[in-house]
Amino acid sequence: MFEWLVINSWVLWLALFLVLAIVEMMTLDLFFIMMSFGALIALFTALLGWPFWIQVVVFCVVALLMVLVVRPIGLRHLRRGPRDQATNVDRLIGESAMALEPVTDHSGIVKIGGDTWTARSSDGSAIPAGARVAVARIEGATAVVYPAAEPGPYPAQ
Repeated sequence: MFEWLVINSWVLWLALFLVLAIVEMMTLDLFFIMMSFGALIALFTALLGWPFWIQVVVFCVVALLMVLVVRPIGLRHLRRGPRDQATNVDRLIGESAMALEPVTDHSGIVKIGGDTWTARSSDGSAIPAGARVAVARIEGATAVVYPAAEPGPYPAQ
């Protein structure tokens, strides 16, 4: 059996490549894909007819280089994102809004963009309906707002 495996080592490298690629699809940590790339290169050396011990060395060297050199670069690119691009409710912080109903420290309704939110004032002051406000933070489904620096209410919508 071992002799057949050494003669047909390309089968071993192909199987190892596929198994490592499948494990990578389940883990998504860019480790097993680097190992599978090493198995792929070893598969090509097997198809070229190189001795089995050289195939193993090629697999080890390529996999090690991929893990030590390419993986950190890949992780850095995957984790990098625009720092100034806020998502979800974080993008609403600092946005202008209009008070549709008077906003107090306990209740109120504001319109942020095209959406209507329940609101309360950040400092407990009363904000009249129609006043311009800005979003300080989001707490659950409630926008905590404060009077905006720009004077005057929004135009009627």
